[in-house]
Amino acid sequence: MKQPFNVLVLDDNHDILTASRIFLKQHFAQVVTLHEPAQLQSMLGSQPFDLLLLDMNFSRDTQSGEEGLFYLKQALKARPGLKVVMMTAYAALPLAVRAMQLGAANFIAKPWQNEQLLEALQQALLQQPQPGNTGHSGAANSKTAAAETIPLLGDSSAMQQVLRTIEKVAKTDANVLLLGESGTGKALVAQAIHQASQRAAAPLVSVDMGSLSSSLLESELFGHKKGAFTDAKSDYAGRFVQANGGTLLLDELGNLPLAQQAKLLTALQSRTVVPVGGSQSVAVDIRLVCATNEDLYQAVAEGAFRQDLLYRINTVEIVLPPLRARKSDIAQLLDWYLKHYSQKYQRDALQISSSDKHNLQQYDWPGNVRQLAHAVERAVVLAEGSTLDFSQLPAATVAAADSAVHAADNDFFLDFVEEKTIRQALQYYQGNVSQAAKALGLTRGALYRRLEKYGL
Repeated sequence: MKQPFNVLVLDDNHDILTASRIFLKQHFAQVVTLHEPAQLQSMLGSQPFDLLLLDMNFSRDTQSGEEGLFYLKQALKARPGLKVVMMTAYAALPLAVRAMQLGAANFIAKPWQNEQLLEALQQALLQQPQPGNTGHSGAANSKTAAAETIPLLGDSSAMQQVLRTIEKVAKTDANVLLLGESGTGKALVAQAIHQASQRAAAPLVSVDMGSLSSSLLESELFGHKKGAFTDAKSDYAGRFVQANGGTLLLDELGNLPLAQQAKLLTALQSRTVVPVGGSQSVAVDIRLVCATNEDLYQAVAEGAFRQDLLYRINTVEIVLPPLRARKSDIAQLLDWYLKHYSQKYQRDALQISSSDKHNLQQYDWPGNVRQLAHAVERAVVLAEGSTLDFSQLPAATVAAADSAVHAADNDFFLDFVEEKTIRQALQYYQGNVSQAAKALGLTRGALYRRLEKYGL
């Protein structure tokens, strides 16, 4: 199933544009390519793009990346909430640092693998915008307060259990590990824990570990000294120091390379960090919250995650249920997001039809609450009358319902058996596509094609 995002690709290489369009249109609602960078501003003003994939080097400047940085600043000025992923054939740490300092959400080197490109774009789209943030990196956002207050909604027993656990653990300084599928609200839980703690007056600093290359990670987490590497023109306090006295959220921790896990463990054990290029350790006082949609216990068994690090971070575990496991909460979520986005976009008297609300309550929401929120926002933005249009989702809902009704008749249809097996694998691995693909004996690309085929 295509993700409901509009993507713009800017590159002066026609082959790159063709390849990216053919691949990305399989995964996103709209993909537009642009060959002339001078047309960028007018293009951004003509359509509501969610993401820009931007080359760093054009014909006038083939290696330095300065042109790409110029157009990055131009794009973010024209559309402050735009997610931008930079790409270049001349990948280097200083260039990545500069791009992310200016607000890029991610950075990828050419030639890229299709799966690598897709992951980079998805990670960028999942990042929460931080208005007014002029921090060191667009991939590791720091926030002292939420840009907009989004409550943890739900009267289901599963959500009530989560809320009770938050109330208990927030009063302590215990390390917390948040588990659950993408889009279930792990960042909101981290925010709720911080706000209910004795550290609420200090910063909550969030780091998206999945968006940081291994070469950038130490600088982001531990900081660096002036001159530690090219373009390190001043000292930089890393995320540990920025969170001193407050809470540090390490999001997407399952993506941390094994080689970097030992350094993180050392910092957590000693509560000190040594900046890149420095020799003196700096003491830090943080409350640690980690979040991941990966199965860390399986990763430990496979040797991909350190067992001692897992013990260090999971004093308390909170598992967030997927939305399909608490469908009684969907109506409340729809009502809240409808009101929220109606106010945000100044659209009055909008409503969801009773038939749509029924269909939306039956839908499995593979992207969980995040997908629901985006669907409502998109419907509010595109609404032409007083009733919202959810035509993209009910088709999948009806297909899912039909397959359930006719399952007995179709048990031996090859497509039905394949779809059923894929569903079971995704459910078993809690939505982790990499692990499901491995278990099914498929490549990630092959599994993604089947997910699109069956609307999963």
